[in-house]
Amino acid sequence: MGAELNQKLFSAADNLRSKMDASEYKNYLLGLIFYKYLSDKLLVQVVELADESLDTYATQEKQTELYQELLNDEDTKDDLIATLVDTLGYDIEPAYLFNVLADQAKQNIFQLNDLSNAFIQLSSKYKLFSGLFDDVDLQSKKLGSDDQQRNVTITEVLKKLDDVNVVGYEGDVIGDAYEYLIGQFASEAGKKAGEFYTPHMISDMMAQLVAIGQEDKKWFSVFDPTMGSGSLMLNVRHYLNHPEKVKYHGQELNTTTFNLAKMNLILHGVDNEDMNVRNADTLNRDWPTDEPYTFDSVVMNPPYSAKWSADKGFLDDSRFNRYGKLAPKSKADFAFVLHGYYHLKETGTMAIVLPHGILFRGAAEGTIRQKLLEDGSIYAVIGMPSNLFFGTSIPTTVIVLKKNRTDRDVLFIDASNEFVKGKNQNKLTEENIDKVIETYNKRENVDKYAHLATFEEIKENDYNLNIPRYVDTFEEEEPVDMKAVGTEMKEIQEKKQVLQKRLLEDISSLQYSEEDADWIQGALEVFGYDK
Repeated sequence: MGAELNQKLFSAADNLRSKMDASEYKNYLLGLIFYKYLSDKLLVQVVELADESLDTYATQEKQTELYQELLNDEDTKDDLIATLVDTLGYDIEPAYLFNVLADQAKQNIFQLNDLSNAFIQLSSKYKLFSGLFDDVDLQSKKLGSDDQQRNVTITEVLKKLDDVNVVGYEGDVIGDAYEYLIGQFASEAGKKAGEFYTPHMISDMMAQLVAIGQEDKKWFSVFDPTMGSGSLMLNVRHYLNHPEKVKYHGQELNTTTFNLAKMNLILHGVDNEDMNVRNADTLNRDWPTDEPYTFDSVVMNPPYSAKWSADKGFLDDSRFNRYGKLAPKSKADFAFVLHGYYHLKETGTMAIVLPHGILFRGAAEGTIRQKLLEDGSIYAVIGMPSNLFFGTSIPTTVIVLKKNRTDRDVLFIDASNEFVKGKNQNKLTEENIDKVIETYNKRENVDKYAHLATFEEIKENDYNLNIPRYVDTFEEEEPVDMKAVGTEMKEIQEKKQVLQKRLLEDISSLQYSEEDADWIQGALEVFGYDK
């Protein structure tokens, strides 16, 4: 069922694929799917509020007629709208319902301006949707050179999407389908995708890591200061015993990506009061500063070695002032680490994925790393395979941090060789992840895979956390059988002599003209024969 839905939704992009890059057409398709979900969900809610049966009102045409009737009745109109806003957080006029617009598309009387007005009305009336449809640019020349061509393009997409039932599923099917689409677009968009998507299996592993030991919490909070599409945050709930009681806090700099994350959270059934998200620069100014500002888990996949201001004023910032130095201007990696760590509860767990340089680079980064190690903040360092992420082939490391530890040891896991080779990206299997989680939980040495290093060991290594210093994965080659090599060389020499003799005989027997005499003589001399 899920796979069929995924395929139907993805095929709806066919009319856009030839016109623009995946990083652009994703905005149209994901925006339209989201709007259809809101519209279809509203119709189902109307039937329930009218105390009618979905068996009786099985088609959207009948549901829309019921909605219009109730709105035409002055006695029920205001109450209905108020109840819809109270239960769903929004209302949509019948003329702007997705199925109504799609019906017009099927009759070839659809007007692009109606869809534009539908977006404007929803986003201007309700703060939750403010700016959410800004990237569905219905006037873009890429949709067509004029209004008529643009109308035709969107008409075809509406027709295809209208045939997909996006609300008739139990659980997270539509949310998961949305995740699937985001992953497909990330794959097609290549380098541009790294900013908005963490591949599912890596996200899954990090979610498990931060949930360990906190599974039974009645209320759980997760924070992602570089949230992208929100998938890292959303994955955490799959490993909690009360997944419906999770509060999501996130920040994202890119406005398009921020809107995508909001849609993703809503489609996964996250209520407005359970999400606290913000479109802003995470490093430039601390957020959140009001309660709650510390969280049970922090998950992060920040932009690697990004530039930031590193202004000296940040030395007074409570996120960074305990570490003596600031992350360098050209590499903000440790600024992201310290920001996330500052917002971690005393009992919480943080997982962040970054390039390996953070483990061993010196200067200011070395100073910060030493302080974190002296405080016992770094709990585990996990080396991941290369080419896992869209847009970069570099190997990465997942660093796990905790607070208030009694010990300062660090578990090193080298999982860099545990993957399945893919066409474009390498992939982690469930078995690969299970092995990491099992090793992480046992916190014991595993030959050529894991090592629990004492603080003294780390100190002796000058606080360098480069994984090969602690996990020796070197495989000794089998000793060479010199006798066998000698025999093989002798056989090759004998074959060579036979071939040379045969070639010499062939060349000697050739009939040749006077002008080729020098060439023939040279060839004979190569084989050691001098006339």
